[in-house]
Amino acid sequence: MKSHQTTQTMKPATAAKKLGVYLEATPAEFREGVVSRAELNALQADPPEWLRELRRNGPHPRPVVAAKLGISISGLARGGITEPLTTEQIDALKRDRPDWLEKERATQAEVRKEAARIKEQKAERDDQSGRPGS
Repeated sequence: MKSHQTTQTMKPATAAKKLGVYLEATPAEFREGVVSRAELNALQADPPEWLRELRRNGPHPRPVVAAKLGISISGLARGGITEPLTTEQIDALKRDRPDWLEKERATQAEVRKEAARIKEQKAERDDQSGRPGS
């Protein structure tokens, strides 16, 4: 019996998410087609100019905006940011340091600190019980 290998494809929205770009800013041919795993790998390995430009200047999707600002996606929403932002807009927020951004950065720092404490605590328990951590 012969097995048939099918090409793995994904919707443009999934590919855009994996590439870290805002779907609506991509070229029409990208948005209107399907993307194979091989095509995605090729885009990641050797990005075309449109992809380099989007990554450099945006508009960026919310996860990228949140990461660049050092806050959570929920923090963006609490700060009233619901639309994609360009690199220039993100840089302006970093410069202006509005109160909501400073508060969200502090919240995010506390979340990271707590996660590190829990991880350390778990590692200590695993060491004491002789079980390897996962």
